[in-house]
Amino acid sequence: MPGLKEVKNKIEGVSKTSQITKAMNMVASAKLRGAQQRMEAFRPYAAKFAGAMQKLSGGAGAGQPLMAVREVQSVELIVISSDRGLCGSFNANAISKAEKLIAQYEREGKKVTLVTVGNKATRAFKRSGKIRRSFTDIMGTFQMFNAREIAEEVAEQFLSKAADQVELVYARFKSLSAQIPTQETLLPIRPAEQQNEANPTEYLFEPSPAEILENLLPLYLHVQVFHAMLEVGAGEQAARMTAMDNATTACGDMIRELKQLYNKARQAAITGDLMDIVGGAEALKG
Repeated sequence: MPGLKEVKNKIEGVSKTSQITKAMNMVASAKLRGAQQRMEAFRPYAAKFAGAMQKLSGGAGAGQPLMAVREVQSVELIVISSDRGLCGSFNANAISKAEKLIAQYEREGKKVTLVTVGNKATRAFKRSGKIRRSFTDIMGTFQMFNAREIAEEVAEQFLSKAADQVELVYARFKSLSAQIPTQETLLPIRPAEQQNEANPTEYLFEPSPAEILENLLPLYLHVQVFHAMLEVGAGEQAARMTAMDNATTACGDMIRELKQLYNKARQAAITGDLMDIVGGAEALKG
């Protein structure tokens, strides 16, 4: 059985860890509110933008370079993760999703390259030799111009035919306890399926739909990438809050077990001292 001092030091150490995890939980909770509000405020914009693209691209997509569908021989994955850890399996799930896609495409004989966003994804694939470009230390303070830079980077690859398909891999925020690893095709941009309506609404465009698309397609890429980054930003804080809450609970359980062990060790020490006293008293009587 460990000594009293050793158990007491362990209790103090776990208590300090519990204080740290509780503080990190509170910080993550505060950051989550801002990140979640930002994400939820952007979702309607992204949805309306997609609806407008549906109306425009229905018959005007032909001839648009970013909508050109060709035989896929090379695929580029944009893997988005957080910059920091201590958020449970949040990053590991998205990275695992990307690894499975890489293995799948390579079995099909396709070349795979990566654009990593966030320190965790960059570190995970650093030794793979597949990273073409990495964006690190931006997920804590990212803005639209970061998404624009990433989107323009992969669009250039697609237009130069260095990549025939570009996909986003990230963890989509579903709830505080669930962030779903998601795969979305970014390029080529495909028009949304038109729903059959009894009396479809006709729209007049000025200038022509083709001219509007030429200007909106790059912006659509920016919106898609930024939306994915917002989902990851909110999911990271939710996952960290949950992980720190679980860690604080685990620390509490450990402290209770250590206190029981401490009491047993203390009782054993007291019993030993009493045995020595009784033994000494009996020896003196003899």
